[in-house]
Amino acid sequence: MSDNHLRLGVNIDHVATVRNARGGAYPDPLRAAKLAEEAGADGITAHLREDRRHISDADIDGLMGVLSVPLNFEMAATPEMQKIALRHKPHAVCIVPEKREERTTEGGLEVAREENKLAHYIAPLREAGCRVSIFIAADPSQIEAAHRIGAEVIELHTGAYCDAHAEGRMDAASRELESLRDMSAFAHSLGLEVHAGHGLTYDTVKPIAAFPEVRELNIGHFLIGESIFRGLTPAIAEMRRLMDEARV
Repeated sequence: MSDNHLRLGVNIDHVATVRNARGGAYPDPLRAAKLAEEAGADGITAHLREDRRHISDADIDGLMGVLSVPLNFEMAATPEMQKIALRHKPHAVCIVPEKREERTTEGGLEVAREENKLAHYIAPLREAGCRVSIFIAADPSQIEAAHRIGAEVIELHTGAYCDAHAEGRMDAASRELESLRDMSAFAHSLGLEVHAGHGLTYDTVKPIAAFPEVRELNIGHFLIGESIFRGLTPAIAEMRRLMDEARV
């Protein structure tokens, strides 16, 4: 695989959302993860929330047992989640902000204000062999703080860019894209590996995928929604095609 290969992490949270709506066992997130793997996903992302609104503890147990691609375990910086991560030792953990009342992750983690606390929090995870990623806004102070606490990876929150694009506010979308481009380069200059995600669609992915410093995109909600119409494998294959086309 070339150094220019842009990895695709497929987030399966919302397969679990549909399952949990009826309280049964179908659709199975583990089956979705294996299909995503076969369709060209380079990794699987799953967010175990405090309220277990979608992914469950049993899902994480199952994913660790069946995946042959890396698991990116999204989690809040709580003692409970640290304990779960240290028990499973997934390939990567991504620390995200989490509020019980939010529908989805609303912004990046506030690293600069919580620097000392987060540095101590991620140290055992790093010692256990997990790659630690911090989900943050495209802001230089947050990137610098992530670097200082010892994170190896940052994931830039692309939600503001995607929202502006979806609402037709193209000037705002262009400004957000410029900020994401600049901060990708800045983070890379510090030696951080750069990932990006949140809200990406077929219409918004290519400009982000074209940033040479970005090594991975994590995409979930759109792909699970699109799979209703296309099927999961074709939905992922089309995203993979667009990413590769942007990278050439």
